[in-house]
Amino acid sequence: MKKYQQSIRQKVRLGYYAVVIMIVGLSAFTFIELNYLEKKIMSGEAISEFFDTVLEIRRFEKNYFLYEQRSDYDENLQFVTRAGELFDANISGFAAVASVDQVIATRDGLQRYKDLMERYEKLIRRQKRGFMEADSALKIKLAGDIRKTGKDIITVAEEMSKTERKSLQSLLVNSRRFLIISIAFLIVLVVVIGQVLAKMVVKPLKLMERNMEVIAEGNFENIRIESKDREVLSLTRAFNKMLRELDLRQRHLVQSEKLASLGTLLSGVAHELNNPLSNISSSGQILAEEMQEGQGSGGKGQGTRQGAPFPDPAFAMELVAQINEQTDRARNIVRSLLEFSRDKEFKDQQMPLKSLFEETIRFVKGQLPPSVSIRLDIPGDLAITADKQRIQQAFLNLIKNGIEAIRDEGTISITARKHHAIDKAGDGTGITNYLKYRGKCTLEDDTVDIEIRDSGEGIPLDLLSKVFDPFFTTKDVGKGSGLGLFIVHEIIEEHDGCIAVDSEPGKGTAFLIRLPVKEKTGTETR
Repeated sequence: MKKYQQSIRQKVRLGYYAVVIMIVGLSAFTFIELNYLEKKIMSGEAISEFFDTVLEIRRFEKNYFLYEQRSDYDENLQFVTRAGELFDANISGFAAVASVDQVIATRDGLQRYKDLMERYEKLIRRQKRGFMEADSALKIKLAGDIRKTGKDIITVAEEMSKTERKSLQSLLVNSRRFLIISIAFLIVLVVVIGQVLAKMVVKPLKLMERNMEVIAEGNFENIRIESKDREVLSLTRAFNKMLRELDLRQRHLVQSEKLASLGTLLSGVAHELNNPLSNISSSGQILAEEMQEGQGSGGKGQGTRQGAPFPDPAFAMELVAQINEQTDRARNIVRSLLEFSRDKEFKDQQMPLKSLFEETIRFVKGQLPPSVSIRLDIPGDLAITADKQRIQQAFLNLIKNGIEAIRDEGTISITARKHHAIDKAGDGTGITNYLKYRGKCTLEDDTVDIEIRDSGEGIPLDLLSKVFDPFFTTKDVGKGSGLGLFIVHEIIEEHDGCIAVDSEPGKGTAFLIRLPVKEKTGTETR
């Protein structure tokens, strides 16, 4: 059985359906309410027409009593018939605004009123034809009964008309109130659904956006988003796969950059190895010549066992010592090259900073133009705790950048001092005044401050904030990968340090490295 998995699409669809159902329900209820209102209006019109008809009945009744004209009686009778028809046709509407007794009394009253008017008309006709003498008492009694019955009918009609108007007015007020409440409820519902969707849908996307910002800063950590939605999970997996690929490719690029630095080292090593190898060769040739001359003068059978030196032992030992010294020098150069090129685990060790820079400078001598000099101002007793291979690569990249930044003549100055936390505000002189540097380089503990300054062309102010970004370079196409300073930044942070830059076009560039002071002996592997 396939496991159900929720998705953003389903959530949006459910929210859409909920809003549609509310709109349809509100529309249906409004339609029913309007239909009921229409019936009430029609019923009200019938009651109003009934009331107007009763008024006409009373008007023609009054005229008939005054002038006893047959036409007034006919009009009166016609309106009585019309009133009866209206009443019968809208009996349910009349029953809604009047009591059962009133409805029955009104219907009977109309019939009684009609009968009384017919009797009154017959009496008047008989009197006019002379068939009978005028009976004033009967005439007055019939007229009184007619007036009373008409009054009762019009009273009920008037009450029903007023009741219907009030009912209609109340219905309109309630309909308007319901419409306002419904619209407000619909708005609240839409806002609530929007908030719920924002929480369920937008929140994971916001988290992903923040993760993307972290990734944009060069921190390739896997995205972790608390969500069960298929789309978010799929997008997260895709991004994490992309990050793994980017991290792998970045490692390859870093390795390429390291190989480029290794090429620089090889050039320096070739230059450095030339001197000890020349000394070894010269000392070996001299020693060989001396040995040949000693054998020629001493003859066969002479040697050191008989006390006849060939050559002079002191001179021979001096030459051998030179050979050993230059061999050690060459071996140390090769060992440094191997240490730099070999991939190793991160290993902290305490080492003199001055000798570390001297060794690094030897690596770049092969690329150092005659017009560029390197000045070193580091106390001999100043030491740092770092991974030699990595920190040396960072120093090498910064020195190479300084050399490339100098077009004609110039100087690269490397200075280092120990900075105590109590002097955090800076004394305004030297490299302890780190506030002039652009960058977050404000470690709170004691640090070793290293400044590498060149007198090159400098960096424009608008580009300073980007110099540590991966793949950013101001060099011409094909002359730089844009990873050198990024790698430096990564290495310094790996040592719990920080780096900042200060530059001005035409006045050179300075990099400040602050490494925490770690009082330790031995090594630490990470």
